[in-house]
Amino acid sequence: MAENCRCVVLVSGSGSNLQALLDRAAEGTLGAEVTAVVSNRPNAYALERAGAARVATQVVDHTAFLDRATFDAGLEDAVARFEPDLVVLAGFMRVLTPDFVARFGGRLINIHPSLLPAFRGLHTHRKALEEGCRIHGTTVHFVTEDLDAGPIIAQAALRVHETDTPDSLRERVQALEHRLLPQAVGWYAEGRLRTEAQRVSVTGHADPPGELFAPAPEPEW
Repeated sequence: MAENCRCVVLVSGSGSNLQALLDRAAEGTLGAEVTAVVSNRPNAYALERAGAARVATQVVDHTAFLDRATFDAGLEDAVARFEPDLVVLAGFMRVLTPDFVARFGGRLINIHPSLLPAFRGLHTHRKALEEGCRIHGTTVHFVTEDLDAGPIIAQAALRVHETDTPDSLRERVQALEHRLLPQAVGWYAEGRLRTEAQRVSVTGHADPPGELFAPAPEPEW
């Protein structure tokens, strides 16, 4: 963490989570400055969102590199030029090499559309429905060499409806993501995250009591 935390966001697609960060930054409630947006896809709509917010952008097109290692080296150089205090993966659809993770370790976070450690990787909403999950959600975690396996910072959950489809579940989970990711970035920027082994604590924060049941209990419970 650093005063006036400089945040670089990595994106691959539409950038709805990026927009949530930009909106909070514009309001002055993020606690960090989004200084740059880097995409591996030159046509990612997230770049337009960044441009509208007058945030610097750079494209590191993965198709222009011979292999994953050389792409990550180019990505590493691009990110480092912005001197970030925090690097946020917000819908960045590439698996990072150990070298990249080591360069930014401890200041590299990701938002994943499941309640980790359940459903790592892709197609999380379809998997949740196929497995008959009653509760689904999203996770913000520190990035390590293992895919979607780093220490968990925060999670948000919702009940799965009988009528849910992968698309409807994605839309509802994204609404949670847009609240959860800015909160986690803010905690990092304020220096409130402490990691011991695989467990992250947030100083000065206590969870309210209560449980989430799905299906909801009958009234007489």
